[in-house]
Amino acid sequence: MKTTPQDLVVTRWGARFMERRFPCSIGKGGIVATKREGDGGTPIGIHEIANLYYRADRVPALNGTKIRGGDLWCDATDHPDYNHLVRAPFHASHEKMRRGDRLYDLVLTTDWNWPNATPGKGSAIFIHRWRKQRHPTEGCVAFRADHLRWIAERITPATRLIVR
Repeated sequence: MKTTPQDLVVTRWGARFMERRFPCSIGKGGIVATKREGDGGTPIGIHEIANLYYRADRVPALNGTKIRGGDLWCDATDHPDYNHLVRAPFHASHEKMRRGDRLYDLVLTTDWNWPNATPGKGSAIFIHRWRKQRHPTEGCVAFRADHLRWIAERITPATRLIVR
């Protein structure tokens, strides 16, 4: 597979983007060929960057969508909105996008199992801020805050997340 400097290439050892290398975190289940909801795996493959969301009260303005109070991400495999942004009140299983911690202050969503989600194939494969260096995620790819910002400011419609 041919990659370009515009591709964000992730392995278990780190990431490469725009000819720079970055430490990153991956899912606690490692890099997986077959992804399932809740397995903690980061799915191998080529993923498009679908959207950029950010907390305007915590992150300087970006070219993306502001995360509002009441924004949620549905992870209920039996719900029609599975693996989509939804609004509160929402009674099916979900994650809050506007969190108390800083993990989702800046989020790049991917096209993993989106927009046409297959139940149980996994949801919310995001690129976001890490909890602490190399601390595993639930399946997302996570970076140090300043690295994530640097990447977000340089992504283009041609940028792909490539997980090897």
